[in-house]
Amino acid sequence: MDETIQLEGKWYVLATSSRADDRILVLKHDDTFAVFDRFGDIHCVGAGEQGIYHRGTRFLSQLELRVNGERPMLLNSSVRQDNSLLTVDLTTPDFYEGDRISVRKGVVHVFRAKLLWGSACYEHLRLKNYGEVPVRLRLSLHFAADYADIFEVRGFTRAQRGQDLAANLLGDRVTLAYRGLDGATRHTTLRCIPAPAAIGPGTIEYDLHLAPRDETDLYLTVVCEPDDATHTPVDYATALTDYEAELGDARARGCRIITSNGQFNDWINRSAADLRMLSTATPEGPYPYAGVPWYSTPFGRDGVLTALQYLWVDPAFARAVLGFLSNAQASAERAEQDAEPGKILHEAREGELAALGEIPFGCYYGSIDSTPLFVVLAGAYFQRTGDVEFLRRIWPNVERALEWIRRYGDVDGDGFVEYQRKSEKGLVHQGWKDSEDAIFHRDGTPVQGPVALAEVQGYVYLAKLHAADLAQVLDLGDRASALRREAAALRERFERAFWSHELGTYAIALDGRKQPCLVRSSNAGQVLWSGIASPEHAKRTGETLLDPASFSGWGVRTIAQGEARYNPMSYHNGSIWPHDNALVGMGLACYGMKDRMLSILSALFDASVVMDLHRLPELYCGFVRRPNEGPTLYPVACSPQAWASSTVFYLLQACLGLSFDSEAPGLRFDHPRLPHFLYQVEVRELRVGNAVIDLAFERHENDVGVNVLRKTGELDVSVIL
Repeated sequence: MDETIQLEGKWYVLATSSRADDRILVLKHDDTFAVFDRFGDIHCVGAGEQGIYHRGTRFLSQLELRVNGERPMLLNSSVRQDNSLLTVDLTTPDFYEGDRISVRKGVVHVFRAKLLWGSACYEHLRLKNYGEVPVRLRLSLHFAADYADIFEVRGFTRAQRGQDLAANLLGDRVTLAYRGLDGATRHTTLRCIPAPAAIGPGTIEYDLHLAPRDETDLYLTVVCEPDDATHTPVDYATALTDYEAELGDARARGCRIITSNGQFNDWINRSAADLRMLSTATPEGPYPYAGVPWYSTPFGRDGVLTALQYLWVDPAFARAVLGFLSNAQASAERAEQDAEPGKILHEAREGELAALGEIPFGCYYGSIDSTPLFVVLAGAYFQRTGDVEFLRRIWPNVERALEWIRRYGDVDGDGFVEYQRKSEKGLVHQGWKDSEDAIFHRDGTPVQGPVALAEVQGYVYLAKLHAADLAQVLDLGDRASALRREAAALRERFERAFWSHELGTYAIALDGRKQPCLVRSSNAGQVLWSGIASPEHAKRTGETLLDPASFSGWGVRTIAQGEARYNPMSYHNGSIWPHDNALVGMGLACYGMKDRMLSILSALFDASVVMDLHRLPELYCGFVRRPNEGPTLYPVACSPQAWASSTVFYLLQACLGLSFDSEAPGLRFDHPRLPHFLYQVEVRELRVGNAVIDLAFERHENDVGVNVLRKTGELDVSVIL
């Protein structure tokens, strides 16, 4: 394992710079994403992640705007709420000719707008002279392309790289190129409208003359072309129109949620917009890529949990994830990829390093939980949609996943699913906490495998129950009965092996000698989510999770304060992950502990209020909540991150006790509750089968009222108060 790219032992996530002190702005469309600073620039020094990326490679590593050789002054920058457009307002500083001011600061307004569409970045530049005298300006754009693989951006060092090719210059464009060691030639074309006064391998220059109140418009398109692929860009206005139309179609698929709290609405709207932005078109439908910048690619676990949390709002993600992962399901044993027949993908990467095998993640299967979670999503998707035709299509994949659980998942035949990597370059720990030091014993010593994680046993339990229901639908009664017996036996074994009366919760794992790792962790909350816990132990676990050692005030920590490796600044040993908290919250709600679930929702809502753009990041630090302060950011957290974005929807589902009956079809609300900051919630255009319904929820002193505002089609609605 290459120590040059480690963060908390997760070898491919080296922290080369902190983002907590340097606000960045992010855009993404399909397989292209971009990271800019607040000026709309890309710097080749400093925050190393800035750039325009396509399919795992940085196609533009520098783009800096200068006016008369100087950087303009920042007025404001923002990303639209729908993430379609980044806008920046700038003005020029004082410009001198000798000792005389030739152009006073604040006279010329410089406007920048950027969007991504297809595999291109479109930029609109407008300069307007608000002064009373003419001005002459020299506008320049300085650019470069390093064609760094995303892993190189994070610190991976290579003994040898490919070859930079000579720039191709035309009057209105310049094309940069790189021939990689993988044999692929990647091109970046910068096209200007109108043609500039001068263009070179690293600079574009315009000479501008602006009369009083005059303005001029310039357009720059940066096109990413991998290997022999060509892309014919459209004009800026067409790209914006097409992107907005695509977003409108995506919005129309899901229901709309409006509440009585404007800040909560901001959180919901930003989260939905982020999920739309992170989704990437595949032949199976929109797949939610994990996060920007480091995980803008398909991940199995992340995709499944994102789709599951967003399922009640829009089932399209779930169908796409299930279809994509079915197609990528492993069919043979490949130790270098930790692949075995029936196993579900951990991640897929493009780029030079993946193509050459310098990293193992081109098509990598090193996760212990993607496979049972795939089965869970299949069952939940059918409950939500009743889509029998799709169920029949993926049922062979479900059976292969169950066979992997039986044959390969249980390494030592003890009835639990364990992991132990086979690839020397692969991940040591293969649950969602995959840092090298994430799983340990009470005294802090590292665990020796094979490792059986507590929550994974719950995932397997839930997978068997879902698979039994699916088998019943397909008239496979004997198979359904066998799966239910297996689930019941697993539950009994789990309680005996994992429950710790001393801790008041479940052990985080069993080591290779079947000794429990007696550590208080959020993993136990995900045990509740699966339903494998006994009611008595679930109640005690809920108390432990909301104890101050685990609950910081901003959420449930991954590891409780006081444990040997506790560190609130650690990636997995004391930090707070929104998606983890959503699963914990749903688990608490399923065992009737809605007050505790509401505490988690309130904590995450309060965090969203003070986060930039009301966007919850991948994780934040687990320091105790201090009065009149926000949570402490984690320096290299992805933001946006798909499963963090879907958190709010899952917690709202937990509040409402919302479940689906695909046979009726029907909606059920089991003891709905609303937090103190919401007195009303409306859900509009919720589609269930062929029916569409609008609902209103109103908080009363002792319960929540549920009103059907509009309904078309056949749909039963039941409420248990």
